Amino acid sequence: MTDIILEMRGITKTFPGVKALENVNLQVKEGEIHALMGENGAGKSTLMKVLSGVYPHGSYEGDILFKGQPCEFRSIRDSEQLGIVIIHQELALIPQLSIAENIFLGNEQASRGIIDWNETILRTRELLRTVGLSESPNTEAGTIGVGKQQLVEIAKALSKEVKLLILDEPTAALNEEDSENLLNLMLAFKANGITSIIISHKLNEIMKVADSITILRDGKTIETLDVKEDSITEDRIIKGMVGRDLTHRYPEREPNIGDVLFEAKNWTVYHPAQADRKVIDDVSFDIKRGEIVGIAGLMGAGRTELAMSIFGQSYGKKISGRLFKDGRETKLTDISKAIDAGVAYVTEDRKEYGLILMDDIKRNTTLANLRSISKWFVVDDNQEVVEAEGFRKKLNIKTPSVHQKTGNLSGGNQQKVVLSKWIFTGPDLLILDEPTRGIDVGAKYEIYTIINQLAAQGKGILMISSELPELLGMCDRIYVMSEGRFTGQVPRAGASQEVLMKYMTKSRG
Repeated sequence: MTDIILEMRGITKTFPGVKALENVNLQVKEGEIHALMGENGAGKSTLMKVLSGVYPHGSYEGDILFKGQPCEFRSIRDSEQLGIVIIHQELALIPQLSIAENIFLGNEQASRGIIDWNETILRTRELLRTVGLSESPNTEAGTIGVGKQQLVEIAKALSKEVKLLILDEPTAALNEEDSENLLNLMLAFKANGITSIIISHKLNEIMKVADSITILRDGKTIETLDVKEDSITEDRIIKGMVGRDLTHRYPEREPNIGDVLFEAKNWTVYHPAQADRKVIDDVSFDIKRGEIVGIAGLMGAGRTELAMSIFGQSYGKKISGRLFKDGRETKLTDISKAIDAGVAYVTEDRKEYGLILMDDIKRNTTLANLRSISKWFVVDDNQEVVEAEGFRKKLNIKTPSVHQKTGNLSGGNQQKVVLSKWIFTGPDLLILDEPTRGIDVGAKYEIYTIINQLAAQGKGILMISSELPELLGMCDRIYVMSEGRFTGQVPRAGASQEVLMKYMTKSRG
């Protein structure tokens, strides 16, 4: 019988007004990759925070056994001493410190209180080689991309002689190439005897690397599946996660497309810090009422830069070109003018730019349109609650109260709050930048339904996504970007992943 390296029995964790975990059980075999799956808010991250000591012993009920021994972790340091290391979705590197300093922060290579820098650099080089990074140990962590930062985090975990590596949404912010490299690295660790637990919403990634899958739903253990023996499919996993079959990943829709709502002509944008670098180069496009238009492109193609430059010129310098709404030229020279003109932008980074996480749901909902609930510059608190409560019900935001802190919500529910905020401004055009990034299939379906409802109301939708199946499943037309230019426009009927990829990889020649 395969040894069990980790067992969690009867774990129950309660927050004020919410039971996040209820009698959860988990068994992980030594040397396997074990996936932990469930909808947003199912309790996955909470369970791993219990395991790693973020939530200390005494703040939860139940037992943890590691290698057969009972554990009572009172801090992260306690769990790390046994070789249990967690890498959170929000990376914890200090940008101003070097890679070497980040890797050994709190675990300094020192003798008699003096850091041995030669040993630090030597060990850093070895660790970077292990994770496949060629960067110098002296490179500032803030100057490398997110994919490489994720590898630095893994190198940091390896420096602590990790036996059980926990990765919480490790590929959420990575492009396809970086994601593939990270998954291959996990398989290499498995070959070297390291056990891993991975939390991810990307079913194809789980199917590639996982040996076992434990599914949580509403804070409870639903089942544990053996990927090979049980002949698991993506549809089987979805059924366990949401409690029902999702026959269609994308809700059905009959488009009712009207006249041209918005048009950009010869739109050109230069980099804000590099005066001679053209980021968007002579781009023209249009969006009709009731139409969902997609933008596909590889990382760095200019999709987000295009969206932000249109939305009140919130990105870029030396912006030129013309914008038209309902056939009349409009000047969206700042964000207020964009909002007044009926343009809304849902950012790809909801935590950094979309929400005030420490504020409550009602304030986040009304923030972009306080004028509509104010009189003589004083906000009507009762009206604010009424409006926020309306969106809570309409968008099915899972929370006991609109007075709840937004940062306490799951990713999918946070995304619904961001959508509420911008729908509350009464826009005609919604620009959605990675609207389902980091959320589960059930929450995605709900977001897709909301998008379809907005299109049915005659609004125009511009949807940016790195997930080609999402664009193919949702959009009426798809523009494709490469190196700051549109390289193709594909109607729904002629669209496929192969066609889109051909245009995405087309250089300026």
